[in-house]
Amino acid sequence: MPINVTCPKCLTKFTVGDQHAGKTGACPKCKGPITVPSKEDEIVIHAPEFGEAGAKDAKGRSVLKPIARKETKFQLNAALIIGGVALLAFGIAFVCRGSLEEGQKIYALVAGAILLGPPLAYGGYSFLRDDELGSYEGGELVIRCLACGAVFALAWAAYWFLGRQIFGNDPFDDGQLEIFQVSILCAVAAGIGGFASFVSFDLDPLNGFFHFVLYFGVCVLLRAVMGLSLLPGFGSG
Repeated sequence: MPINVTCPKCLTKFTVGDQHAGKTGACPKCKGPITVPSKEDEIVIHAPEFGEAGAKDAKGRSVLKPIARKETKFQLNAALIIGGVALLAFGIAFVCRGSLEEGQKIYALVAGAILLGPPLAYGGYSFLRDDELGSYEGGELVIRCLACGAVFALAWAAYWFLGRQIFGNDPFDDGQLEIFQVSILCAVAAGIGGFASFVSFDLDPLNGFFHFVLYFGVCVLLRAVMGLSLLPGFGSG
C-alpha cells in the first residue's frame, strides 16, 4: 500500500511504495534527506467501543433510550374548549341581538374579541403545532396564549383604525366600502395575526394563517348572530 511522505525541507508531498518503509532517501525535488515512515509509525483510528448502538449494560442491552416524540392528534379537551367557548359566545351574542342598541353592540364585540382570543389561540395551537418541535406546556403556554390572543384583538383594532383613516369615517361607518377595500383590511389583519401565531407558537406561515383564521371566523359569525354586517365597513346587518 502506498505511503504518504512529506519532505521536511521543501514540504513537497508524494507517495512511495511500502517496500521503502523505514528507509532513508533523497527528495526528488530538493535532494534533501527523507526518512520514509515505517509500519510501526502508522496511526490506526479505532471505532468507538460502543459502536452505533450506544452504551450497553452487562447483558448487552442498550442503556440509552430515545426521546419520545408527541405526535399532533385530535385532542378531546381542546375540542371541548373550542366548542364550549364558541357556544357560550354565540349564546351571549344572540341575547345581545335583541337587548342592546347599535352602539352597545360595538362594546360587546370589543369585549368578545378580547376574551375569545386566548382560548381560541390555545385550541388552534393544540392541533396545528409542529410534531418536530416540543410543545409548550404549563405557565409558559398560558402566557403565550394570552399574548397571542391580545395581538389577535389588536388585529381587529388595526382593521378598524386603518379602515376609518384610509377610506374615511362615513363610508366605513355606513358600510359603503368595496370588496377590494375590505380585502386589503382583512389582509392586514391576517398578516398581524399570522405573525403573532408564528412568534407565539413557532407555527409555519401557512399554519399561522389558519390559526388566526379560526379566531377571525368566529368573530365574523358572532357579528352575524348579533345582526351586524359580517365585516365592519362592508354591507349592513
